[in-house]
This record gives sequence, structure tokens and C-alpha cells, in this order.
Amino acid sequence: MNQDGFFALTDRLNASLSGSEVLFCTLNGEASDFVRLNRNRIRQAGHVQSSELGVMLTDGSRQVEGHCVLSGEMKTDLAQVRQVLARLRERLVEMPPDPYLHYATTASASSRFVGAQLPAAAELLATLIAAADGLDVVGIWASGDLSTGLASSLGHRHWHQSHSFNLDWSCYLETDKAVKASLAGLQWDGAALLQRLEALRHGLRIMARPARTLEPGRYRAYLAPAAVNELLHMLSWGGFDLKNHRTQQTPLLQLVRGTRQFAPQITLREEHQRGLAAGFTAEGFMKPDAVTLLAAGQFGECLVDARSGKEYGVAVNAAGDTPEALALAAGDMPEAEVLARLGTGLYVGNLWYCNWSDPNECRVTGMTRFGSYWVENGEIVCPIKVMRFDDSLFHLLGDRLEGVTCERELLLSAETYDGRSTDSALVPGLLVGGLTLAL
Repeated sequence: MNQDGFFALTDRLNASLSGSEVLFCTLNGEASDFVRLNRNRIRQAGHVQSSELGVMLTDGSRQVEGHCVLSGEMKTDLAQVRQVLARLRERLVEMPPDPYLHYATTASASSRFVGAQLPAAAELLATLIAAADGLDVVGIWASGDLSTGLASSLGHRHWHQSHSFNLDWSCYLETDKAVKASLAGLQWDGAALLQRLEALRHGLRIMARPARTLEPGRYRAYLAPAAVNELLHMLSWGGFDLKNHRTQQTPLLQLVRGTRQFAPQITLREEHQRGLAAGFTAEGFMKPDAVTLLAAGQFGECLVDARSGKEYGVAVNAAGDTPEALALAAGDMPEAEVLARLGTGLYVGNLWYCNWSDPNECRVTGMTRFGSYWVENGEIVCPIKVMRFDDSLFHLLGDRLEGVTCERELLLSAETYDGRSTDSALVPGLLVGGLTLAL
């Protein structure tokens, strides 16, 4: 469903309300190509086109929610949504008052389009397959349009549409030996694909060497952007939402209290204006262009959704309690100097299976995997056996942080549980004086 069709549908629904009823409608739609690759060949290809309408009906302090899948045909969709509203009205009178019901009462409007129209998926994948000749490429391609709409009986009219692609892939050598990469963005860049393939070929040549088994201990390490993103993902588990802070359950409690701090190079923002996610919430609140979560090593602001904003009397600045468009500030270390600055230690391409081992100390555990190497005197020597790390982010992003790269990589979420995710992160690489390997 396009913008005009969505607003035409919701105008008809708003006209059917009575008394003090208030209606908020949200549309989540996509037109996506999905292609699964194996051994550098297309094994499965498909196209998904879907539109789901969410409705929130309120009357006073009571509210109920429902949803339905739209067909794109006005008469059919209108009849279906009216049936949903009829059932919601039956439930609404039985609902208790909601003390945290919170929505914007002032009308607002916006329309935003992000990204450029991409070449056809078939054309781009033909380019990939030809350029990756001889490699065992395994992964999934996703591309196309994502749309989010909001309309209410109070006069809200918002539309957000983005064009993006995401190639989440690995190149396998044998058994569990592989190198992993991602290539994502809002505009296609063929040169970036060739550069990424060359890096993967180099990584496979290294992976063919005998792997080194490391003893548990602390090692100098360079964390590539994909590995850094995993650590930031852990921080997003309760690190920035207002409710966890007010109930003192955040893993950043020591940072907030001033007993611990991150390095001055660490500035982390939620950049609503950059990301694929809409700049408005389902309750009609406009998100600010950016929210500074960490500023020069100190805690900045919390993310506040509508319900937490109501509970604690704080202005809404986010759609939910976790970041959608993180950006870690770039540093002054050129990527070309990383190995020389590292000297001898670990090059960690990816971290996997991360979890809190001690959230009170902001301590994370996980595994190294895919493209992690032993480096000596500024030269990559060999791959390393999979190892478990266990370390505090107060060290990795704090007193042991030695450098942050100038270059940053845009990473888009590959999740597709309820449709293609709009989460993204813009992340540099980090050089740390010590990463603790547990076993």
C-alpha cells in the first residue's frame, strides 16, 4: 500500500468514530527481494510484498490494540478493518483504565524518503556471482522498499519510506573455516563489493594456514566493526532505557553514579535522522534528530518511549527502549595503520553468542569466530582456534582503549522475524590494550 492509499483508508476509518473515541493507525509494509546463496549459486529466490495495519483505539483512559493484513484493495481492506474496530469496541468497555496511556494530542505531519532506487536484484547478484568466481559464497541477500505510515483521528499524518540492501554472507574454506562479511547500504556501490571480495580472498588464504591455539590470558587486540557492534548490542540490553535506569537495573549503573567511566573517545548517539527507522512513534511523537547516549566517556541521555515518558514525566525521544540507529563516533586512527599499531596480538573479526556474565560490572562473555587472526610484529600470521572471551566493557571501552579508527562501517540488521528489520549501526574499529580470553 502506498502513501495515498494509506491516508485514504484511515480517513474513512476516522470518519466512523463516535463520542470521545481516538484512533491511531500504523502501517508497516515492505516490497523485498530475498535470495539465498550457497557455493556461489542462487539456491532460493523470492519476493515478499506485505502491508500490515496496526490500530489503537482509545476512549478516555482505556485502550485496546489490534492488527490485520491488508490486500491493497480499498473496499476489501475497509470492510476488514471495520470488523477489527467492531471487535475492539466490544473489548474496550471491559478494559481497566491504563495509567500509562500516552499519545501526542497535537496534530503533526511529515513525509520522508531515504536511499536511492536500487538496480534489480538479479542484476546485482549476477555481478556478485561473477566477481566471486571460485569462492564458496554462502549467505542471504535482502533488498527493496520498507514503508511506515502513521495516521490518527487527531490529525497526525506521517510517512517514511526507505530503499536499502543487505548482503549477509560468508566465504567457506572447509569444515568450520570461513571468513564472514556484510555489505549493506542505501545506495549500491560496485567498487565496495570488489574491495570486500578482495579482503575475503586474502582472509581465506590466511585461514588455510594451521590455526594457533592460545592460552587463556589477556592479549592486545583489534576489534573490527562487526565485533564492536556485538558489544554495542549488549549495551543496548538495558543500557539506555529510562525504566531500567530509574529502577537501577541498568548495566551502566556505575557509569551513571560516576564510579566508572568510558574513555573520552567514546561518544555514542542514537541518530534517528540517519537510520532506516521512521522519525515518529506509533503514538504520534516526533523523534529528535539525535539522542546522545554517551558523551566523551560519560553517560548522556536515556531513551524514553511513550509509556516510560508518562510514568516518569519525561519527554518522549524514542519509539522503544532499545536503540534503532546507533552511531559510535569515529576516531583518528587510520584503518591502514591498525596492524602496525597492534604489533603483536589478536585481530578479532567477529564476536558471537555474547551475553552478560556480570551485568553489575558491565562484563560480557562470548566467542571469537570467523576471521580472527594472530598478529606478530604488525603482520597477520595465522588464524586462531575459537576462544571464549570474558571482559568488562568498562575496560574495553575505557582504560584499555588505545585507538578508534577514522573509518566507520554501516551495518544493517539481517533480522526478518516480523519483516525486514530497520535497525542499523555506524561503527568504527577499536584497538584495545587487553582482551581477556577465558578458555
